Amino acid sequence: MPKNKYSKAELNKFQKSIEKKLKSVADDFDDIKDRLDNPNKGNASLAQDSVYSVHMADAGTDSYEREKGFHFMNRESEYYKLLMYALDRIKDGTFGICKICSELIPQERMMEVPNATKCVACKEKEKLNLA
Repeated sequence: MPKNKYSKAELNKFQKSIEKKLKSVADDFDDIKDRLDNPNKGNASLAQDSVYSVHMADAGTDSYEREKGFHFMNRESEYYKLLMYALDRIKDGTFGICKICSELIPQERMMEVPNATKCVACKEKEKLNLA
């Protein structure tokens, strides 16, 4: 009979991995926020109070870079929430169990994608609209 739950030791390993990823995401988030708050850091030629007027193309590039930064911040924030949800699933005992077929999702997948809630087969069926 296949097992349908991870052991306490396995869950602890997942939890440590997730906590490490959370710290990494938080650090990335801080770096992005810092770049958005200080867009001219290390680039004196683009300082807003520069003697020279800002060229339209430079202003467009700056705008694009800010927009890209906000996109990355949003993505990191969303990933952080999914990782927190994974920690909740560890606590309530549903971590690593496919929401569709209730089979245990392989450890390799859970280590790489700790926010996974479906096994590969069910996820593929869902993507192909077969589920």
